[in-house]
Amino acid sequence: MKVTVVGAGNVGATCANCIAQKELVNEVVLLDIKEGVAEGKALDMWQTAPINYYDTRVKGVTNDYTATAGSEVVVITSGLPRKPGMSRDDLISINAGIVKSVTENIVKHSPDAIIIIISNPLDVMTYAAFLTAKKASNKVFGMAGVLDTARYRAFLAEELNVSPKDIQALLMGGHGDTMVPLPRYTTVAGIPVTELVDADKLEAIIERAKKGGGELVNLMGTSAWYAPGAAAAQMVEAIIRDQKRIFPVCALLNGEYGMKDIYLGVPVVLGKNGIEKVIEVKLNKEEKALLEGSATAVKSVMKVLDEMNIM
Repeated sequence: MKVTVVGAGNVGATCANCIAQKELVNEVVLLDIKEGVAEGKALDMWQTAPINYYDTRVKGVTNDYTATAGSEVVVITSGLPRKPGMSRDDLISINAGIVKSVTENIVKHSPDAIIIIISNPLDVMTYAAFLTAKKASNKVFGMAGVLDTARYRAFLAEELNVSPKDIQALLMGGHGDTMVPLPRYTTVAGIPVTELVDADKLEAIIERAKKGGGELVNLMGTSAWYAPGAAAAQMVEAIIRDQKRIFPVCALLNGEYGMKDIYLGVPVVLGKNGIEKVIEVKLNKEEKALLEGSATAVKSVMKVLDEMNIM
């Protein structure tokens, strides 16, 4: 079995490394357009196999999509990273062209592959890949909610001084400042988080989670990579091992939550067929209003992409 990661930058390399160490497949292919980068990083990873005790082969290639043929899952990280002061929406015109080209090549060589998008702006790049791939939407979706909930849970674990393993949380909506964390669906070992964290503290944690990507950009001068790469690898694991995990994923809605023709973060069951079910949780009036606001923001960027006539 084979998984391909397109883009050997920090996120792609981290994702490929996580997948290899989990021994999910026989081979991980890491592809990049920059000569020697994927080959070098793949070789470096493979040399950790005797140390970390795994058998998955890691192969790096420069723009050779024939090496990706027959992939079960393809993770697309290609595109420009955010720079300080740059919003995700600023990236749309450049990254849409990149995602389109990559998706065309992937579908050509692995027509049955499940495609996971990480490129930003996430929701709209997932839409771009879907339009290009021309395949069922349950096989083209984006990684956002797994990362966003990880940040949210990490901040809560820090605040409560407890293990992050015991924290379960749900976020919905777009990836970015309009995401919708749901405290009602956040628990610590089954205990509602609202019983453990004061309202003002919880609100501050939610706001930090919303701006989690921007916080890291300001600190490092570039986008995050450890958590995004690990989040994508966790999604790959759920698919390859048919785990039926429930994750918040950027999925195409077809009437769920009263919305259609929009890619938005919602909880889904993830298994060997990709998105096997979209779960509709009950939202109160305030939560529904926040989700609709997030959807409006995503729709506006989708409209920008449509008007560019790139796809």
